[in-house]
Amino acid sequence: MAKIVERNREDRKYAVTGGGDCSRKLSERLKKRCLKNADRSFAQTTQCQQINSIQAFLSMEDAAFVVHSPNGCVGCVSFMNDNFKVGQYHRGIHNIRNARYIVTSLDEKDIVFGGEEKLKKAIVDLNSRYKPNIIFIFTSCASGIIGDDVDSVAINLQKEIDAILVPVHCEGFKSKVPATGFDTAFNSIIKYVLTDEHIEKEKGLINVFATTSIGYEDQKEIENLLDVLGLHVNYIPFYSSVEKLRKIIKAEYSVAICQVFADEFMEYLKNEYDIPYSITGMPIGIRSTDEWFLSVAKLVGKEGVARKYIEEQHKKVIPEISKIRKITEGKKVFICAGTGRGIAAASLIEDFGMKLVGIQTPTYEEAFIESFDELEKIHGGDFIIDVANMQPFEQVNLVNRLKPDFFLGMSNWVSKLGIPSTHILEAKRPTFGYNGLIYLGRKIENSIENPSFNIKLAEHKKLPYKEAWYKENAFKYLKERV
Repeated sequence: MAKIVERNREDRKYAVTGGGDCSRKLSERLKKRCLKNADRSFAQTTQCQQINSIQAFLSMEDAAFVVHSPNGCVGCVSFMNDNFKVGQYHRGIHNIRNARYIVTSLDEKDIVFGGEEKLKKAIVDLNSRYKPNIIFIFTSCASGIIGDDVDSVAINLQKEIDAILVPVHCEGFKSKVPATGFDTAFNSIIKYVLTDEHIEKEKGLINVFATTSIGYEDQKEIENLLDVLGLHVNYIPFYSSVEKLRKIIKAEYSVAICQVFADEFMEYLKNEYDIPYSITGMPIGIRSTDEWFLSVAKLVGKEGVARKYIEEQHKKVIPEISKIRKITEGKKVFICAGTGRGIAAASLIEDFGMKLVGIQTPTYEEAFIESFDELEKIHGGDFIIDVANMQPFEQVNLVNRLKPDFFLGMSNWVSKLGIPSTHILEAKRPTFGYNGLIYLGRKIENSIENPSFNIKLAEHKKLPYKEAWYKENAFKYLKERV
């Protein structure tokens, strides 16, 4: 069976993972092919691809997980587990449970002598405890460095365990882009779950590729939109199962929630199983929702149906938007989110008459250049782009200099500057489609009208940076590669 090209996200054509400037200058240099990646001589708090690989599968109904790593590597799983439990509640599950996972807890002794015996014991214990249909085995920097043969362990144990054993090679040091972890997860599905068999298609079935950061309200909104087009959904991989994974190849179509979440996997499905797909941005805000919905409609030949539905929805939401704009009109905004969600958020704020002054994004690449060009048409080309995997020291420097009226996205640090803010990564509330548009608009409106929490937080809780840092160039630690 053919495989996805196993490459890191930073190895894509004209992909940048470190850099910063105004949008116009970055765009010009990328198009001239003279924009180079920049390395940081100082860096803070980054996310790794292992986290995204775990996140991709954590909510699977019949799965269990072994994380072959030190304990610290699963620090974020508690946050994911919280979303998983809330998701069960929203889906009407009464006996809510935790995610089923074991950490091998690699220590200094294992680093010297190897951790394969620990891994074997963990897999056997996990299988005995939960009797899952599939066990995902996640590697880590530590297991990769010491050279544990995870594949051989899985092959040998498969003879005595009924559950499908699936190694996921997501060592954090392999890629600087966390989203590479999604590609690694899809590669594992191809290798261990899908078959070469070309089975009969299920009429009207569409694969929707989405991560566990998508909440139930957004799931229902997507289902409602696709139902208008006569389609029913196979969600992959969140709240999925082995049966649903195997059903992927029965679909007539595929679409992703984010344009690069599953782009290579969907290309693989097209080539191997003749499943056409649509790629577009996240359906957040009027413009992005319209584009996402129309892209699927074109795929199935129902553009007329889609345009009629869009017209009806606009009539419902535009009066509500007009009310919100009385508060939001003219406000300057800084955004921090994943690349796909951040671009959609920058389109969303146009609906409320707000202006983008800066955005922090993990990657800047060829796949997104048209989207950034569109943002320049909306907001002008002077807004600042900080290409960074987190890096809060750059973020607070830029926000302090640009002085936005509002911050949209991951605001843990910026809240201490006293700036009104709200989150756009809402796994517990609606963000997608026309319903999500109004919910987000009211959240923004409420945050601007009631900024007292952030103001008081700034008075009593200071950031760990010296005042001198705020006078420096935010990008002083970036150096382009020769």
